[in-house]
Amino acid sequence: MKTATERRELLKGLYAEVRDCTRCPLHHTRTQAVFGAGNADAELMFIGEAPGASEDRMGLPFVGAAGKLLDRLLEEIGLNRKDVWIGNVLRCRPPDNRDPQPREIAACQDYLFEQVRLIEPVVICTLGNFSTKLLRADTTGISRLHGREEVRVIGFRAVRLYPLYHPAAALYTPSMLETLRTDFQRIPELLAQGPPEQPQLEEDELPDLDELEFEDSEQSDGVTSGDRPEPAPQLGLF
Repeated sequence: MKTATERRELLKGLYAEVRDCTRCPLHHTRTQAVFGAGNADAELMFIGEAPGASEDRMGLPFVGAAGKLLDRLLEEIGLNRKDVWIGNVLRCRPPDNRDPQPREIAACQDYLFEQVRLIEPVVICTLGNFSTKLLRADTTGISRLHGREEVRVIGFRAVRLYPLYHPAAALYTPSMLETLRTDFQRIPELLAQGPPEQPQLEEDELPDLDELEFEDSEQSDGVTSGDRPEPAPQLGLF
């Protein structure tokens, strides 16, 4: 088992790989990759869909209106961003904030599973449909699953998976916001249960993307984004 220091160094190496990633056409149109940010030893991890315009510009996850709501919800349960890890299924913004495509998810998912392996969270909150379907390897939608925790093996790591509505979806729907707030209140209880029993696996058990129902759309046109800014200090909270 690796020490916390060793895991941090490996996470920094993964960050460097993500920063220069060209696995899918999204690298042509991104401003910068959004690796994720937070505590490298976090017991609680949030996984959303993909960076938006603000995240693409700043290089940090959940910095727009949905991020502000996420911050408020964390405060209500006595936590803040320094206590958790926040990331996405994709590390590059899809053009015009369209839905992630299966090819893009397949190209990016190994980064997510490696982050889970290195950070070793107890609870992973999936925010919305895309992350929930990916990490559950199942097509069931978030409206049926929100607030229902279960133990799932993600790569080598068994975690308490807890699907939630995406904060962006709750911003303009009061009833959904109240549901999200109610579901959020159970997070401390799940953390207090500690990590589930860990399996002895010989190889990663990754979901088959062909079996998941993700909406598809046209591929990137390959237009480059011009000069890119310096990467944001996404590891600053380590």
